Amino acid sequence: MHVAHTAAELAELAALAGKKHKTRAVVMTMGALHEGHLALVRAARQAADEVVVTIFVNPLQFNDPADLERYPRTLDADCALLEPLGVDIVFAPSVDEMYPSGEPLVRVNAGGFNEVFEGVFRPGHFDGVLTVVLKLLNLTRPDMALFGQKDAQQVIAIKAMCRDLSVPVEIIANPTVRDADGLALSSRNVFLSADERTDALALSRALGEAEQVLDEGGPITLALAVGRAVLAEVPGVDVEYFAALDPDTAQSVPDGYRGDVTVAVAARVGATRLIDNVAARVGPREVARATAPATATAPATATATAPATATAPATATAPATATAPKKKRGGA
Repeated sequence: MHVAHTAAELAELAALAGKKHKTRAVVMTMGALHEGHLALVRAARQAADEVVVTIFVNPLQFNDPADLERYPRTLDADCALLEPLGVDIVFAPSVDEMYPSGEPLVRVNAGGFNEVFEGVFRPGHFDGVLTVVLKLLNLTRPDMALFGQKDAQQVIAIKAMCRDLSVPVEIIANPTVRDADGLALSSRNVFLSADERTDALALSRALGEAEQVLDEGGPITLALAVGRAVLAEVPGVDVEYFAALDPDTAQSVPDGYRGDVTVAVAARVGATRLIDNVAARVGPREVARATAPATATAPATATATAPATATAPATATAPATATAPKKKRGGA
């Protein structure tokens, strides 16, 4: 495993690797790696010939200087976790390397993503995220980039950017990884006290309750009310939003909506801000229709049927340890 700290070093290593590898995957992180990050790396290792992991605490996406200052930086420990997984290159640039002129004059504007949910509570966050993601895509030039589904709105925004700006990369979302008690893994979990961690379990519990309402055919309004009631029972959880998002646009879905939905939550537990989400569906899932019998009695004129086109396999195959919070209707 090679560690590059400059764009020039990265380009040299990537050029050498490119002579023997056909496909490249990148996993972008801010370090302080946990099992959620490692699950992404394992998926990348299975999907591509070469794996690049970036470690960069991006100041552009922090609207709170204190949050940026205390974000954990553990490069040596991170590299020790990555090497056994077969990572080829770790790109760990400094802020000066990424932004040599200081504040960049040109940034990606996240548009409507700044106006809903995470964009409202973290002003400028998505502009900073999309700017650094685009820059890292340009530097690493991968065929695919893997991100965690825990940051659902971020994944939607990145997919939209790559689609709208014709960035030639496949964006893959890997399932959220959870501890055994249901808490979604996050580098920020280290800031939780024992009591705060117990309180934080209300987030996954609320999502599970809401998901079960939807699984049982209930409407969005009821699912959200049930989830919010779970959160209201825990005084240590200060909720910013508990909402149902369109999984393609991150916009709030209207009453009466039918289809796939992302139920998402953001809350502060003590001084720590946490987010989580679960994929669900409003209304019955579509099933393949049985072929209706033909009404005409005349024989068909064509005698040979063209073979069906083969479907390509999915690129990322590594499962996460857990994909959804446990659903316990009526439980604590």
